[in-house]
Amino acid sequence: MDFTHQKHNRYSVLTIDETNIDNIKASELKSEIILLNAEGIKNIILDMEKVKFIDSSGLGAILIGDRECKKSRGTFVVTNPSKQVFQLIKISQLHNILNIIPTLKESIDFVLLEELERDLRAENVGHSE
Repeated sequence: MDFTHQKHNRYSVLTIDETNIDNIKASELKSEIILLNAEGIKNIILDMEKVKFIDSSGLGAILIGDRECKKSRGTFVVTNPSKQVFQLIKISQLHNILNIIPTLKESIDFVLLEELERDLRAENVGHSE
């Protein structure tokens, strides 16, 4: 599977450079997301701008990414989905579970805001003791 990966201080952007995500590519995507999370990256933005088709195994890989980030108290965002991909996500009712944000900039802002909120909550817990 072709993808590019940009690590930043508080998040990582995984850009898929494929037009289709089928069973084989979904397995590779799942492995990459799990590997990133195991490296300590808890906030992952999945840029799907180039993806025009995704099957159920691809949707499953995205759900695993969301689950892994949540387990590590992070945020998983799907950004730039094409109309076709968004329709499949919506038909599957996954739009109710996933963070789907139209642009990369908005996705970065969302992740950073989530991080700030987590930091503030942790600070408040620390002060109440």
